[in-house]
Amino acid sequence: MGDDSVSESRGPLDRLESELLGGSRRYTRAEVAERAGVDFEHGRTLWRALGFADVDDDNVAFTDRDVEALRTVQSLVDIGILDRGQQLAVTRAMGQALSRLAEWQVATLTEAMGRGSARVDPDDATVAARELVPVMEGLIGYVWRRHLAATAARVFAAGPGDAVARPMSVGFADLVGFTSLTRHVDEAALAALVDRFEEISYDVISGLGGRVVKTVGDEVMFTADDARVGVEIALALADRVGAEADLPDLRVGVACGTVVSRLGDVYGEPVNIASRLTSFARPGSVLVDRELATALEGDDRWQVRRVPPRPVRGYTLLQGFRLRRAGDTDD
Repeated sequence: MGDDSVSESRGPLDRLESELLGGSRRYTRAEVAERAGVDFEHGRTLWRALGFADVDDDNVAFTDRDVEALRTVQSLVDIGILDRGQQLAVTRAMGQALSRLAEWQVATLTEAMGRGSARVDPDDATVAARELVPVMEGLIGYVWRRHLAATAARVFAAGPGDAVARPMSVGFADLVGFTSLTRHVDEAALAALVDRFEEISYDVISGLGGRVVKTVGDEVMFTADDARVGVEIALALADRVGAEADLPDLRVGVACGTVVSRLGDVYGEPVNIASRLTSFARPGSVLVDRELATALEGDDRWQVRRVPPRPVRGYTLLQGFRLRRAGDTDD
C-alpha cells in the first residue's frame, strides 16, 4: 500500500499529528531506548525532563525523530561535552522554553484560522502545518543563533570567571491590581492586556540593552549588566505602562549585586531584594536597593530618596529608595 493510501486511511487528527511530529508513531519506549543506545530508565527520565507525561511501556508512541533526538542528547554525554546532570538540566530548560513557545504558536494559529469559528478543521490545520512548520523551524534556528552570539559575547567579554556568577542589576515589574482585574474583565480583554504588557516589556528592556529573564502574567523579570541601564529600564517601563490607558499602573523594584546565572534564569540576594522591593513599591513608582542607590550617587540624571524600611518575608527590615529622573516632583 502506498503512502497516500496509508495517509487517507488515518483520521484527520492522526494526519495533523504526523505532520507536526515529522513522522508516524512506530516505536515503544523500550524500542526507542534500544535504538538510541540509551538505558531504558534514563530515557524515561529525559522524557520527563522535556515536560512530557509517561506513556505505557507497550504504547507505540514514538517516531524516528524521537530516536534521533535521544541519540543526539546521549552523544553529548558520550563525547564528554556534558555530564548526566548537565544533560538533564539542559533538556529540562529546553523543554520549558519550547513548551511555552508551542502553546503560543498553536493558540495564534488556531485563532487566525478560526476567524471567529468555534472549531478549526484538522485537515486545514494539517495543510497549514505542512507550510508553516519548516518556516518556523528555520526562524527558531535563526533567533537561537542570534541569542547565542549575543550571550557568548556578553559572557566572554566579562571574563571566564564571571560566566556563571557576575555583578548585574535585577528588576521586577508588576502590574498593580492584576488579580482583582481578572475577576472583572473577559478572557479576550485579559489576553489583550497581557499581550500589550509583554509587548511593551520586551520593547523597552531589549531596546535599552537589558534582557527579559521571564514573564509570568502580570510580572516581568529583567537583568542588565550595567546598573544604570537597569535604572533606565525601570523608569522607562513605568513611564510606558503609565501612559497606557488600558493598563494598570506598574510598580518596579531593582537591586544590584552578584548573581548566579543558570539555564537562562538568575539567582542570588539581588533577585530576592528586587522581588521584595516590588512588593511594597507604590503604584507607578520605582524602588531600588541600597547598593544601587549608592552606585547612583553623584549622577545628576536621577534623584534617589530614602523611604521608610519595611518588614518583608526573609528580612526584618528592608530599606528601599525611591528613584525618579532629575526634575520630577513628588506625587
